[in-house]
Amino acid sequence: MSDSPRSRAATATARFVATHSVLTLDARHPYVAKSLIDAQEMHRTVMSGFRGWVADGDPEARAQVGVLSTWTVDLKAAALVLVVQSKVMADWAPVPKAALRDAPHHITVDRTFRTGDVVGFRAVVNPTYSRPRTGSGGAPVRGKRVAHTTQAGMQKWCAHHFGHAETPGRAGVIAGPDALFVRPLPTVSSTGPDKAVRIARAEVQGTLTVTDPARFVAALSDGVGRGRAYSCGLVLTR
Repeated sequence: MSDSPRSRAATATARFVATHSVLTLDARHPYVAKSLIDAQEMHRTVMSGFRGWVADGDPEARAQVGVLSTWTVDLKAAALVLVVQSKVMADWAPVPKAALRDAPHHITVDRTFRTGDVVGFRAVVNPTYSRPRTGSGGAPVRGKRVAHTTQAGMQKWCAHHFGHAETPGRAGVIAGPDALFVRPLPTVSSTGPDKAVRIARAEVQGTLTVTDPARFVAALSDGVGRGRAYSCGLVLTR
């Protein structure tokens, strides 16, 4: 058997371990309704499950605990489903019991990925790019971060991260030419005194082939793209 770098890469593996909490919430409850209309409140709701793990006010608290989240809302059924990924087990006692449709469900994820594995996935992402700018003297200055607003722009962003045709993406995977479905989602925002935010979002789902298991596991653990404090970047596989 060949022991060339190419053959070693073809059999490379990487293990992903995390915990997922699934909360089904009553969208009509004031606690939940406030989170739906204010991105900062949703962030606080997510982080309320991890009090005490890091010092209060630590600016890197979310990243240290490995917290990523995503949510969907069924307005007709008035139900919000929140999925939270973390390195440690969450405690959802701070969430009002009346806001919960069911008891929070905890899932331990322990999965090994190999080169060539084919996985289905879904993610809500914040597709942005740096718009070039020039200073007063005409010299280039740091670009302004703006959101992709066209379908073509969103597709380009997704191809950069998840690959396209024969070109692997930053996440260590490659999608077939027709394997990604991308659709825009409503923007979430907050105008509170803490920090004004406006997060453009898109949903992407489809099928991926793993080309670099270590990079893929890093993407699963750390999230993809920006807006990760505001329920963007979590990649869910099946």
